[in-house]
Amino acid sequence: MKLGPQAAAAALILSASLALTACGGGASGAANGNNASAPKTTTLTLGAVQEIRSWDPAQAHVGHFLQPYQAAYDSLLLREPDGKLSPMLATAWKYNAANTVLTVDLRTDVTFSDGAKFDAEAAKANLDHFKKANGPQMAQLTAVSDIKVVDADTVELNLSAPDPSLEFYLSQAAGLMGSPKVLGTEGIKTEPVGSGAYVMDKAATVKDSQSVFTARQDYWNKDIQKFQKITFKTLVDLTARTNALVSGQVDATLLDPKTGKQAEGAKMILAANEVDWQGLTLFDRDGTKNPGLKDVRVRQAINYAFDRKTILDQVLLGQGTPTSQPFGKTSGAWVEELENKYPYDPAKAKALLKEAGYETGLVLQVPSVPGFETQLAVIKQQLADVGVTLEVGSAITNTYTTDIAAQKFTTMYFSLFQGEPWVAINQIVSTKALYNPFKSTSPELQAKIDAVQGGGKDAAKLAQEVNKYVVEQAWFAPLFRVNQMYYHNSKINVTPQVQQAVPSIYNYSPAS
Repeated sequence: MKLGPQAAAAALILSASLALTACGGGASGAANGNNASAPKTTTLTLGAVQEIRSWDPAQAHVGHFLQPYQAAYDSLLLREPDGKLSPMLATAWKYNAANTVLTVDLRTDVTFSDGAKFDAEAAKANLDHFKKANGPQMAQLTAVSDIKVVDADTVELNLSAPDPSLEFYLSQAAGLMGSPKVLGTEGIKTEPVGSGAYVMDKAATVKDSQSVFTARQDYWNKDIQKFQKITFKTLVDLTARTNALVSGQVDATLLDPKTGKQAEGAKMILAANEVDWQGLTLFDRDGTKNPGLKDVRVRQAINYAFDRKTILDQVLLGQGTPTSQPFGKTSGAWVEELENKYPYDPAKAKALLKEAGYETGLVLQVPSVPGFETQLAVIKQQLADVGVTLEVGSAITNTYTTDIAAQKFTTMYFSLFQGEPWVAINQIVSTKALYNPFKSTSPELQAKIDAVQGGGKDAAKLAQEVNKYVVEQAWFAPLFRVNQMYYHNSKINVTPQVQQAVPSIYNYSPAS
């Protein structure tokens, strides 16, 4: 089955998250005072979790995969650590009354590292290239029907329908700007050419080992150019990242609760936030393949069966927050009273199952997901305690997105990204969402989704109603939001980035 662009983008966002599902975290880090007399560092070396396969900006991914691109490429909008959008290459942007035309004013004093000028034609060339290049995040511009150059420093993005996430996307992969001289060429795949604060040192860069960047001398925004050199060391293996951090080979990297203990023993500093939630996604809400899941009382009973705090403590050493809702705390769609909507209550779970006619005999079949073996073992026992049998099948392979879209699974334990509300809706709730393969919906829910799409600046608040609906109807059984555990040494300061496992490159600075 071929995935649509919206589903494909959601899958790739979530697959990036899946690679780090065992991670956890704590609070923002700051340099300690022991290093006050040391010389101010001019270099930054980061332990990267994966090698970049193409430096074409249209091939950029999200989250921890976006960070290296930020060294070479400016984006149209800058996403601050708290999620606020600020000017970068765009100085101002405004929608029309119908939210179908976004007019973007651009800087006039920026050049690319090859000398090409950044202007409206360059912005249009990048946006057009992004739409056609079949990159992992191409769906970010699905709603954009065409890009019009208004004048030398103004472009109009015309939308086929409102997209409340478009401004967010312009701070992400879709907003990265490369030199129009090399877009689509073979050369940009191995050497980025952008207007960013750093340029690649080709001589020092080694494929599958490290990518090295040096400060660009004529960069327009010195405030975010905080180092003379940045190195991304490719360290896919978690143990290798831990050893590199503890031994001083890298200044910062992403770990997990267990390896975090080793890092803390070596006086490393934790800078972290909650990015994903883990739990069961109850796909088959219409009972197409598992009739029991059609009854909301059954789905609610599953939620009441879990002692979320105990599972979190056992599996992730307490690194996270128990929750009953799938929308993140920083999304704007989070609702405080939903946080403990389904407290641990096995007696209530049994009563609901009996009321629904499933006092015994309810079976949930889930695939085995690498990295979640311990979670599945614990929830299997807790479901058994209320009379539900969890059957764990064969392991998911790299075809899992196709398998989900083909309705192969009625239930699944997974780690899901808590992004901006419209992003999340189109990943897990709408009939376009990959993680709604049975196309569950209702007129009431669709009206709430439509309100979000046309809600403009009120979209996040309106998304609270979508959140309330799916929690009341128990579409999911979330267990907890997990902490992403990002550690660094005392040579640098690091500010976590909301909704990202690793900070944006702008969030690092030398410790004073």
